[in-house]
Parts: sequence; structure tokens; C-alpha cells
Amino acid sequence: MKTFVKKALLLLVVALLGISSSKAIEDPRKKDPLIITGSMGLQSTLYYSSGGSHASPLNYSMYANMNVNLYGYNMPFAFYYSANNYSMSYPQFAFNFSPSYKGWTLHLGKRSMPFSSYVYNLPFNGAGIEYKSPKSGFRFGLFYGVLREAVNFEPGEMPSGKPVYKRSGWGIKVGYGNSRNFADLYLFRSQDHQSSIDDIWYDDVFAQENVVIGLRGRWQIFKQLSLTGNIATSIFSTDTKAPQLKGEETEKYDKLFNVRYTSLMRWAGDVTLAASFRKVSVSLFYKLIQPDYMSMGVSYMNNNYHNIGTAANLRLGNLTLGGNFSFQEDNISGEQLYTTRGLTYSANATLPIGSKISLSANYNGYRQCQYDGAAQVNDTTRIDRNMNSYSGTLSYNTNSEKLGHYLSVTGNYSLNEDNNKSIVGTGDVATLAIGSNYSLSVIPIETNFSFNYSFQQSDGYDSKYTTSVYTLSASKALLKERNLSLNASASLVDNRMDSDKSITMAANLSAAYTLAKVHNFTLNLNYSRYANTNLVVDEYRRDKGYDFTCSFSYSFSFTAFSIKRRPKEEAARYGKYEYYSDFSRSAIRERQMLEYQRQKNNENRQKMNSVETTAL
Repeated sequence: MKTFVKKALLLLVVALLGISSSKAIEDPRKKDPLIITGSMGLQSTLYYSSGGSHASPLNYSMYANMNVNLYGYNMPFAFYYSANNYSMSYPQFAFNFSPSYKGWTLHLGKRSMPFSSYVYNLPFNGAGIEYKSPKSGFRFGLFYGVLREAVNFEPGEMPSGKPVYKRSGWGIKVGYGNSRNFADLYLFRSQDHQSSIDDIWYDDVFAQENVVIGLRGRWQIFKQLSLTGNIATSIFSTDTKAPQLKGEETEKYDKLFNVRYTSLMRWAGDVTLAASFRKVSVSLFYKLIQPDYMSMGVSYMNNNYHNIGTAANLRLGNLTLGGNFSFQEDNISGEQLYTTRGLTYSANATLPIGSKISLSANYNGYRQCQYDGAAQVNDTTRIDRNMNSYSGTLSYNTNSEKLGHYLSVTGNYSLNEDNNKSIVGTGDVATLAIGSNYSLSVIPIETNFSFNYSFQQSDGYDSKYTTSVYTLSASKALLKERNLSLNASASLVDNRMDSDKSITMAANLSAAYTLAKVHNFTLNLNYSRYANTNLVVDEYRRDKGYDFTCSFSYSFSFTAFSIKRRPKEEAARYGKYEYYSDFSRSAIRERQMLEYQRQKNNENRQKMNSVETTAL
């Protein structure tokens, strides 16, 4: 019976993944036949505000995960459910299935697959497969699925927005190489389904289609010099109802894409030349994205600009220095009303002093200017800004057998200057931020204390805003197994804006308990109280109140069932019984305990007989 189960499981793996080669069948036999693990949990949150709230007073969610491992193939399942009485009328639901073995991965459900950043980066709801050879460097992947579902409005309905077509797509990628030298080719095709919404919207909402071809690679020219490139070409139609173009120039695209009067062909790409030596590394890059370039597989992308820059790093003993500089300009087409140019520059330094002290300093700058494009810039509205930021951090760390100390202090000053001649000085904003943290670990009693202080002041637009935050917290591990942890914190927030002042006080208590290493319980209580401390207060304003939040969560991790291979030493003793399950092992342990108890009873009986004989 066990042999039959073993063979059946192996055949199931082969059938699921479509593997028929003898090597693919041989390798799984060396793995554990079946291991089913999983976790589940739930969370509930109770919220109350004295000032009233639009949020639901009770929120809850639950989840369940399960992974089926068949001869080394992982097949994970995931389920999530949540309900909010105020913000949504239906629960959220997600499902995915991704078995994998060695270099093979099968995707079913709501999944994603890495492509070039110019080609595709969205999740799909469908099917896909990936393979990566661990030895040769060959890799490929393909998928097909729905990129977004349709949003339709019936005739006569008062819509809050415009309908959305159902959008599907497929992609293929093929590559070869390693981290030093590689080449990857991408092909992505997507289209909207016109029949997915009511035909009354066809003249207002246009169905679109798109095909993108991309190439990404890296060439290690010398040991210290490398070249990396990424380029893509996109053909995009804004309206699939437009007539097709016929001619010699479009015939080469007919098998892949229908070129229409609404079609555009654009490209995007970047290239980086990097040199790395023992103490110095330098890189030079250039990036260009043509006007109107887009891919229906990319959520969002800026276009109509180019960017060139350089970066360098230098190591002198323990001192590390770095910096970069780049120039960016939009309106490549010249059709925008205005052209915007920007300069970005930065420098940083890091210096550890021994094993206890560390220093770091950073500078970031940005200059943005607006120039004439298709129209002439009005001097009174021209964008001309300087932004500079300076920051530094000092940290100290020391430990002994009884105490551990950690101290850090950070500071940041930034100045945003408006250089427009008509409003010089009036649009400047200066911000100062200071933060400090001290942590104390009392090792013998396994207790930690920490104190945090932060201060921020912004001055600009004829107003001054100041915030001070004080936080004190403590944590403690309890019980013999240290499976109960308690945390407590208290904070004070002082906000001031010109003559307006408010204070918020908050307290938090939380407890986490782990039972038998698989059950996890968490309870969290939070109370905050706020008040406006102005001497003159409008009687109609709600300047005092409090919020209370109580949340509870539970999670359980388990091994539902397992059939495992015995270790070589153990398998030699059991002969043909090469595998064992949770249940078979427990049965063996039960028989061993019965045998042990039987032996003990015999030994006691012999001792009793010996004592009786001696007495006689």
C-alpha cells in the first residue's frame, strides 16, 4: 500500500508539471514525497473616538496559507478575507498557486513575473511558467492573463467616472548569461476587449492595443570595466476602431500588430558604463524616453525627457566618500509649452571610529529652472528653485555582560529657495530637524528601555510650524521559555503653529504569547488624548477628546501531514520501509513505549520475587 501511494504521488507531480524526461523523474525520488504545511490567522480591531469617526468601530480580517511539497515541488496556496463596514461593501479575495522545483516555476492565479522596466511590471491573473538553468545560464518565461478587469456602467446609470475595458496580455522572455555577462530579450503584447463594456461608451472610451519589444544586457569589457544597456520599442494604438494602414512599410508588423492611423512607434532606453578598481568606482549613465512612449504593461512612466549623469565612490582606509551629479531636461519634442531643466548633485561620507562610534554626513542639492518651449515663459510665473539639504548622524554602541548602551543623534537642515525675481524671499522654506535615541538593555533580567526625542521646525510662507515628540518605552520577556513578551510606551507630542498650540498624549500596551511554538496571540491597547491649549478657544470648536483602539490577533502554523525519507543510517535498520509519516512515527513511538513499560513491569516483578525469596 505504501509503495502504491509513493508511486501515485510521483506520477501526480509529473502529470501536474508536464515533466517526462527520465532525469526529471529520478531527481524527485531523492526528496521527501509529501509535506503539507500551512498557517492561518485572524485579526479584529475595535476603535472608538469621543469626537466621532467615519471609520467602522469594528474591523476584522482572516487569512490561510498552505504549501504542498511533492518530491521537492512547492505548491503554495493563499487566501485572504477582510470586511470593513464603512469603506467597502464586499470582501477582498485573492488566490495564487506557484509550484516550483529547481529552476522551474509554474504560476497560476494572481501572480507577477519580472521583465524589463520599460516593458512590463504589472501583476496578471492567469498562467505562466519560468525556467532558469542552474548551470548553463539559460532562462526563459512566458505568461498569459488578465491585466485588469472591466468596469462597466449600464445605460441610464449615473457613473462616477468613465468605464474601463477589460485588458489582457501575454509576454515572453528569453535570456542567457550570468551576472557579469548576459542578454535578455522581451516581447509583450496587450489589448483591450471592446465587448467588455456597453457599446454606448465606444465613442467616449477608446479600446487600445500595444506591443513592446525590449532588450537588456551587460558586457564585462575588462575586469574593471563593464557596459550595461536597456532598450525597448513600443507600438501603441490609441483607438482600435481606427482603420488599418496598408503598405510595404507596415507589412512587416502585420503578423504581430495591426498598424492603424492611431498607432505610434516610440522607444526608450538607458546605458551605463561602470569602472571599478580596488578603492575607486566610477559610473557614467545616459537615459532617454521619447515623447508619448508608453507600455500597457507598465503602471506609470514619465516620458519626453533625457538624463545624463555620473557617480563615484572612494574608500580611504575606514573613510568612505561618495557623490553623484546628473542633468535632466524634458520637452524633447519641443511641443510642450515650457522646457524644464534640472540639476541633481549629492555627496556623502561615512567614518567608523573603532567598533563603538560611527559618523556619517550627507549633502543633497537640486536646481530646477523653466525655459521657453512652444510658448514663452512669463517671468512672474517662471519656476526657478534651489533646494539644498545637509544631514549628519553620530552613533555610539557599547555592551558588557550586564548592560548594553546605544546612543544616536541625527540632524538635518534643508532650505528651499524660490529664485523668481517677482517673489524673491517670500516663497523660501527652511526646515530644521533633530532626533536622538538612547536604548538601554539590562541583560540579566532581559529588559529593554528606550527614550526618543525629535524636534522639527519649518519656517516659511509667513508662518512657523514646530513639533516636539517625546517617547519612552520598555519591553520585557517572561516565563521560562521566554514566550511571553510585554511592551509599554508613552509619548507626548507638542505642536505649535504661530500662536496656535496643541498637545497630544498617548499610551500603548501590548502583549504577545507563543504556545507550543505554533500558536501566537497578540493583544494591543492604544489610548490617545488631545487638547488645544490656546487661551482663547471658540466654544463651537471640538478642542479636546480621546481615541481608543483595541486589537487582537491569532495565528497558527502547522504541519498537516508528511511522508518523509528516512536518513541513511535509520533506513538501513528499517530495510524496505524507506519512508515514514507523522502517523507511522507516532505509532512506532507508541509501540516503543508499550514495550518499554512491559520491560519495566517484568523487571519490577523479578525484583519482587527476589525480595520474597530472600525473606523466606
